[in-house]
Amino acid sequence: MPAYRQRLHQSGVVQSMSRKGNCYDNAAMESFFGTLKCEMFHLNKFDTTEALKDALHDYIRYYNVDRIKLGLGGLSPVAYRKQAAAAPA
Repeated sequence: MPAYRQRLHQSGVVQSMSRKGNCYDNAAMESFFGTLKCEMFHLNKFDTTEALKDALHDYIRYYNVDRIKLGLGGLSPVAYRKQAAAAPA
């Protein structure tokens, strides 16, 4: 077992990999990380790890609560979920 996989196992981390030949397994997260890099990471300079953690926390909140998405009818993910939950069955 390669050293990095052994270290993951010792730390209790489960490695996640796409199925062979299926590039779509992780498409949603790859899209999010691309957006994160463009909108948050590349536009800022972080002097400390804490500053980076705080910025990530703030961005994820913004992404879920405030940032609208055209694919969700101009709603944020949280607003879309609330609307869907309130819809009559």
